[in-house]
Amino acid sequence: MKVELFHAPGCSRCAAGREDLKAAAETTVTGIVWREVNVLDEMDYAIDHGVLSLPAIVIDGELVFSSLPTPQQLRTALTRRNAREQ
Repeated sequence: MKVELFHAPGCSRCAAGREDLKAAAETTVTGIVWREVNVLDEMDYAIDHGVLSLPAIVIDGELVFSSLPTPQQLRTALTRRNAREQ
């Protein structure tokens, strides 16, 4: 499973929960791939995934959160997605 956090440098909301979200993702699903996407460097990629506001989280190519979730909200989304894939 691949989780991408879309952010921009200097975005305080983006930085606020980054480490907590990464830790939540890595402890919820084994073998998770965590990627942080700087939209200033990858604007077209962000637009292709429907990211219109920051921060945003895309899971396996699908925009799941268009604003920063709590670690618990991310864990819940990952657990549900993982159960569907099993």
